[in-house]
Amino acid sequence: MWIADQWKDYAVLDCGGGEKVERWGTQVLVRPDPQAIWPRDAGCRAWAQAHATYHRSSAGGGSWDIKKLPAQWQIHYRELTFNLKPMSFKHTGLFPEQAANWDFIDRTIRAAKRPVSVLNLFAYTGGATLAAAAAGASVCHVDASKGMTQWARENAASSALADKPIRWIVDDCKKFIEREIRRGRRYDAIIMDPPSYGRGPSGETWKIEEDVADFVALAAGVLSDDPLFVLISSYSTGLAPSVMRYLLGITVAKKYGGTIDAQELGLPVESTGLVLPCGSSARWAAHSGR
Repeated sequence: MWIADQWKDYAVLDCGGGEKVERWGTQVLVRPDPQAIWPRDAGCRAWAQAHATYHRSSAGGGSWDIKKLPAQWQIHYRELTFNLKPMSFKHTGLFPEQAANWDFIDRTIRAAKRPVSVLNLFAYTGGATLAAAAAGASVCHVDASKGMTQWARENAASSALADKPIRWIVDDCKKFIEREIRRGRRYDAIIMDPPSYGRGPSGETWKIEEDVADFVALAAGVLSDDPLFVLISSYSTGLAPSVMRYLLGITVAKKYGGTIDAQELGLPVESTGLVLPCGSSARWAAHSGR
């Protein structure tokens, strides 16, 4: 398991009973988490100190019960700054377990000691984009949501990265890759965090179990002749880490060699010392001598 254990501004304080209580900077939130099926730590006081709690509805979705919470606030990871706010369906605009991948992105780009171009697909609010840009790469950030892309730009500005070579693209990821292939544009690294289900700006539908295999094969078509890495994340409980490992094996590794690793992502739990599972990732990396 790859554990995001270098946070200072974020922590899972406790989890259990299908929920987790987290510290985001100075704000304490309670949110649902289907993985936390064990009992809560009875001695953890954080549950009673939450500034806001997200309650699921039996009819689907849910809503926030806010006691005292700013409309927006910031937290930091290393030199990166993220703007947070409570969103519909329990989110805050950041997946803190992805910090384990940001560290991989940072050290891999810096170790390359050459110009690196990165394509970040389904890029959301830009955590991986910022990590790559801060490490010195040029980045193409692609997401179908105009609002999320604007949020990512705000995160870049807050992180003093607004002047870095980042292209901000609002588009359906598949259509964008198809155009990049026709244009002959190539990238040294690809990052993707596809949703379990989604819709593009023109009504395109995406179901990860049905579409991700063809999508990975398509995306491999924009890799350069000397690629550095490919990183795929998944939050679908129906796809084991090994599935993404196999997809990278029959697409990228078959052509370029290199190595593949796939693990669950996790967050340490302060109260119990457990690690809360939070999706999974697979990483292909070129041979160390490439």
